[in-house]
Amino acid sequence: MNDMSMKSGSGVVGMPEAATKYRPYPQIDIKDRTWPSKTITKAPIWCSVDLRDGNQSLVNPMGHDRKARMFQLLIDMGFKEIEIGFPSASQTDFDFARWCVEEGNVPDDLSLQVLVQCRPELITRTFEALEGAKRPIIHFYNSTSELQRRVVFAKDVPGIKQIAVDAAKMITDMAAKAGGGFRFEYSPESFTGTELDVALEISNAVIDIIKPTADNKLILNLPSTVEMATPNIYADQIEWMCRNIDNRENVLISLHPHNDRGTGIAATELGLMAGADRVEGTLFGNGERTGNVDIVTLALNMFTQGVDPKLDCSDIERIKAVYEYANEMKIPERHPYVGELVYTAFSGSHQDAINKGMKAIRKANSPVWEVPYLPIDPQDVGRSYEAIIRINSQSGKGGIAYILAEDYGINLPRNLQVEFREDIQRITDDEGVELPSKRIYERFIERYVEQPAARLKYVDHHTYADPAHKGRRIVAAEITDGGVTKRIEGQGTGPIDGFINALSNYLGIELTVADYSEHSLQHGSNASAIAYVEVVHPGGKLFGVGINTNIVAASLEAIVSAANRVLEDRMTRG
Repeated sequence: MNDMSMKSGSGVVGMPEAATKYRPYPQIDIKDRTWPSKTITKAPIWCSVDLRDGNQSLVNPMGHDRKARMFQLLIDMGFKEIEIGFPSASQTDFDFARWCVEEGNVPDDLSLQVLVQCRPELITRTFEALEGAKRPIIHFYNSTSELQRRVVFAKDVPGIKQIAVDAAKMITDMAAKAGGGFRFEYSPESFTGTELDVALEISNAVIDIIKPTADNKLILNLPSTVEMATPNIYADQIEWMCRNIDNRENVLISLHPHNDRGTGIAATELGLMAGADRVEGTLFGNGERTGNVDIVTLALNMFTQGVDPKLDCSDIERIKAVYEYANEMKIPERHPYVGELVYTAFSGSHQDAINKGMKAIRKANSPVWEVPYLPIDPQDVGRSYEAIIRINSQSGKGGIAYILAEDYGINLPRNLQVEFREDIQRITDDEGVELPSKRIYERFIERYVEQPAARLKYVDHHTYADPAHKGRRIVAAEITDGGVTKRIEGQGTGPIDGFINALSNYLGIELTVADYSEHSLQHGSNASAIAYVEVVHPGGKLFGVGINTNIVAASLEAIVSAANRVLEDRMTRG
C-alpha cells in the first residue's frame, strides 16, 4: 500500500478502517471435542475433482485430449472415484462422460462421479450421460448457507430443504427405473456458511429419502466451499456432524475443502482427525479462486508419517508433466514435494547438515529416513539426489563438499572445505549467480590439480636407503620449474617426508606437512587415487591436491600443488 492510500480524502480506505467491515467466525460449542488427540492412521477414500472442479476454474478449459490424459493419470495413480464432469451443464462435458463410459477403459473398481444441481431437467440429462456406467456416483447439491438463502435464493430453510428432498426423490426413482447400480452423494453446498443445525436438518432429510445401507452408503459431502475460518473450526464442524447425523454407520462423511485462507491442507487433515472418511480435491490444488485442497500434498504428508496413502506418487515428474499439460498451468518452484527447488538447499548451514545427514544414513544402513531438512527421500517420488545442494553466494563448505563427493567422488578434508569455499564464494559474489556442479569441479581441478599457470610441476621420483642414517630414505625427484627440468634431493623417513625436505631446500622456504589424507577415486576418472596435503609455511597453511594412478605419486603431486600456492601467496603479499 502506498502512502497516498493512507491519506484522508484520497478516496481509498486504509486497512484499519476497512477491517471493521469483517466479523470473526463464531466458535463451535464442543467442550468435549476429541479430534485434537487423534492422529491420521489410514488413508481416506480419495476422489479427484480435477476434471470437474479443477477444469471449470481454468482460463482455457480442457479439450478432449487434455481430459483423456488427465483421466488416465488419475487411474494410474490409483483413484477409485473420479468426478469426470458436469454433463448437464455443457455438451462438452456430456460427450466426455459418454467417452469415459464407452471408451475410457474404466477399471471395474472405479466409480465415475458426475455433479448435478437439484433441478429436474438437469437430473434427467445426467442419467442419460451415465447410461451403461458401472456403479456411478450421482453427486447432487444445493446451496444452504444463510447468506445464499437470503441473497441468492430468497428462500427460508424449509424452502431450501424442499429443493434437496425433491431432488433426492427424483434421483432415487430414476435410479430404480434404470435398474439400480447407482451410488449417491449429497452436498449442502456452502456448508461452512450454514448454521450447523440447518445443515443437519437438510442432510437428515436427504438421508431419510435415500435410505443408505451398508452395501450402498450415502456420501455426505461437507464442503468448505469458501474457507471462512481457521482449520480447527472446520474440524469442530465435522466432528459435530459426525456425532449428530442420522444413520451414521451407513453414511460416508466427505470433505471438499478450498484454500481461500491458505489452510486447506491443515483443514483437511484436522477434518480427517475429526472423523471424516473421504476427501475430494485436485492434484496440486488447482480450483476456483485459491484452489481446492491439494491431494498430492495430503497423500505425501501421510506417507512421511509412515501411512500408506493408497495413491501412487512415485513418479512425481510424470504427475507434474501431465498436470501442466492438461491445465496449462505451471507448478511453482517451492510447491511442496514437486517444486523444482523443494529438495534443494542453498544455505550453508543447511547444506552442511544435509551433507552430514547423507553420510550418516549411509553409514547406519537403516531403513528409517533421517536427513536434516529433507522430510522425504527424494527418490521415493522419483526425484534424484543431483539437485539437493546447489551453490550460490549463500552456500557453505558443506554444500560444496557434498557436490564434489556425490558427483565426482572427491571427499574433501574439512580444512580444505573451508579453504575452497572461500574461493567459490569470491566467484559467486562477483558473478551473482548459481554455480553448477560442473563449474565447481572444474574450478577445483584448475585451482588444486592442474594449476595451468603454476611455476612448479612434478615429473618423477626415486627413493633409496640413506647409507649414512639407518632407517632413513633419500628421495631424488625430478620437477620442472618454469618449464626447465630440475633434479632435487632430500632426506626423510619416507617419500613424502624426503620430498618435502628436498622441495624446501630447493625453494629456500621451510615447508612441513600438517595433514595428509587420500582415498580411491572412481567417479568419471581413469585415475585411481586422490591425495590431499596441508602444508605449513612461514605465512600459514595451504592445501595441495594430487591425482595419480600411483598413490605415492599423487601425494608428491599434492605437495607440489601446495608449494605452488605458497609461491602464489608470497607473490600476492609482495
